[in-house]
Amino acid sequence: MMILHKPKITLFDLTNPQHKTAAELFNEGNALPIISPHGHINPWLFADENARFTDPASLFIIPDHYVVRMLVSHGLTFDQLGIFPQESDPSPRDPRAIWQLFCDHFFAFDGTPTGMWIENALAMVFGIDDKPTTQNAMEIYDLIQEALDQPGMTPRQLYHTFNIEVLCTTDDASDRLGAHRVIRSSGWKGNIKPTFRVDNVVHIEHQGWQNHIHKLSQVCQRDIYNYANFVQAIEDQRAYFKSMGAVATDLSVRSPFTCRLSPRDADQIFQKGMKGTIDEGEADRFIGNMVIELARMSAEDGLVMQLRAGPYRNYAPFVFETYGADRGFDIPVRVEWVRNLKPLLNEFGFDRRLKMILFTLDESSYARELAPLAGAFPTIKLGPPWWFYDSPNGMMRYFDGVMETAGIDNTVGFNDDTSAFLSIPARHDLWRRMSASWLAKLFHQGQIDRETAGKRMADLSYHLAKRGYEFEV
Repeated sequence: MMILHKPKITLFDLTNPQHKTAAELFNEGNALPIISPHGHINPWLFADENARFTDPASLFIIPDHYVVRMLVSHGLTFDQLGIFPQESDPSPRDPRAIWQLFCDHFFAFDGTPTGMWIENALAMVFGIDDKPTTQNAMEIYDLIQEALDQPGMTPRQLYHTFNIEVLCTTDDASDRLGAHRVIRSSGWKGNIKPTFRVDNVVHIEHQGWQNHIHKLSQVCQRDIYNYANFVQAIEDQRAYFKSMGAVATDLSVRSPFTCRLSPRDADQIFQKGMKGTIDEGEADRFIGNMVIELARMSAEDGLVMQLRAGPYRNYAPFVFETYGADRGFDIPVRVEWVRNLKPLLNEFGFDRRLKMILFTLDESSYARELAPLAGAFPTIKLGPPWWFYDSPNGMMRYFDGVMETAGIDNTVGFNDDTSAFLSIPARHDLWRRMSASWLAKLFHQGQIDRETAGKRMADLSYHLAKRGYEFEV
């Protein structure tokens, strides 16, 4: 049976008393299972008990937008990285050539969390402590490929090797959840749960929105010809997702603007959206109204509401139109929360049935707005540092900026938010190390005692995520 090796990068200097305490706390937290409440792992990886990872390039490079965007910034093209135009017949990939280019440019990841994740994933999963270089590229490639060909390297077996207790995928609102049905019927003991992602049906301004509404109509077997039918179809699918084990919904917006529309006004905008004649202001009002509607639905059906704000999606039109979404060109923008959320909080801020987790790509809003909101409203919890900020420095800024106002229990621990399955242990390893470092600092400053530090280490590593997403004990 495969075992995890020690990480290469530990971040602890054991000659430093504070770091020594942090290492002790880390060891306590690291003994706990991994809760992965939000991520983008393909559920079909677990549907087939004999599924395999094909090659190192497909594992570490092609699906990882963190890796791709950095390599593109250094002059490599998407085609060189095995990502081809959407409308073309895909050329055969040469995974060795892609891996060689990756190693040739691995210096680009020095000092970045991506570099740390990759080096620790190589060490923890494959026992490879050498940093990728031009010279050792093929040697590392062959070591990884040899390991991938071993019997114990199936996703199902690695799920248990990684000590994962639950892993949530992100699934389109119109998904039939075929992979999840196969997993359920297989008798496998892994706990893979869907998450109801509503972006495609809520973002009325997106090109092709009408196609997503048609798909939703087919899945729900309900004609969607007005706003009322649309809302009912979403409620139908939420119920289906919940019956399949979902505990949460997810929506990403550029701005967390909320407003209430009358049913008549909402339907008028819906009809314009179906005709493709909607303007930007109408789209903003429709989405703002739907955020409140989604909060209302969560209060009624109990699904945890995740709201993420701050990405300017598909910032480079050429990349989006040629290669599709999620290629590394989503860029953070400034976000205002207090005024934008007020209509929603006026209705549901004290409705204890609602549990809403907020995420932002605007770090400046954590201490100024989000922490005070979470420290006041019983419906709000704060998600961890997300996307560009799940890094050593980003995590420490989060702890320093959020906890003293929001309080630890108004946060929900960590989610890895990854599409690269083999990076999950490395990402949780980093969060647990930074949690331990922060708690050790508080202990050595006399703000908390050692017993409290140990209890909070367990919370940050495991219990907050389990409670925040209401996973069954």
